[in-house]
Amino acid sequence: MSHVLDRPVWNALASTHVGFALGDDQARRYLPDVAMFAAAADASAESLDALAALIAPGEAVGLIEAGPPIAPRGFSVRGDAAVVQLVAEKVSDVRLIDCVVLGDADAPEMAALAALTRPGPYFANTHRFGDFIGVRLDGRLVAMAGARMQVPGFAEVSGVCTHPDFRGRGYAGALIARVAAGFRARGAMPFLHSYPDNAAALALYHSLGFAIRSELRFVQLVREQV
Repeated sequence: MSHVLDRPVWNALASTHVGFALGDDQARRYLPDVAMFAAAADASAESLDALAALIAPGEAVGLIEAGPPIAPRGFSVRGDAAVVQLVAEKVSDVRLIDCVVLGDADAPEMAALAALTRPGPYFANTHRFGDFIGVRLDGRLVAMAGARMQVPGFAEVSGVCTHPDFRGRGYAGALIARVAAGFRARGAMPFLHSYPDNAAALALYHSLGFAIRSELRFVQLVREQV
């Protein structure tokens, strides 16, 4: 029996994140300025064609599935990698740090920090997923973390990054724990994704109470120009 997190993109866009979705019951994608992820309802030709219709020529999207995602006709594979999905049934104690809630007014700084540190796909309105908090020193945003995909009962920690000049101070772990604790407080189990060869990140996640639930595929597709 499949788990709701085996197809996190589809299950988020068809439920909690329908407000961020383009498409219908055959295929959905996130708004392009929010996230790059998309999914077809199933592997039928009709659903794959519906997914293709949502993507402009030359545009890239990402699929995350428990099994190898099937590319619609007219797409080429830009990247295909294994990712591990981790969940935290219990979050470690939250280290007390001075942090601030981040929102629309902070969006340019958040995008700049993400562009510098490359925590994963991040776009102009990724901050609209919410739950973003950050660390400011002398008014400067030096670290942040927040939410991404959400399905009933689960919420993803993402956008975790620290400016290179301020690493080694424990900000990432403290922010992840704080965001995850917020999810748990409202009844959602935290989850996140990582590449399996990122030993430092995995060690941090395990120390915070996350454990590997499954291995998924992250495939980046580009629609061919016509």
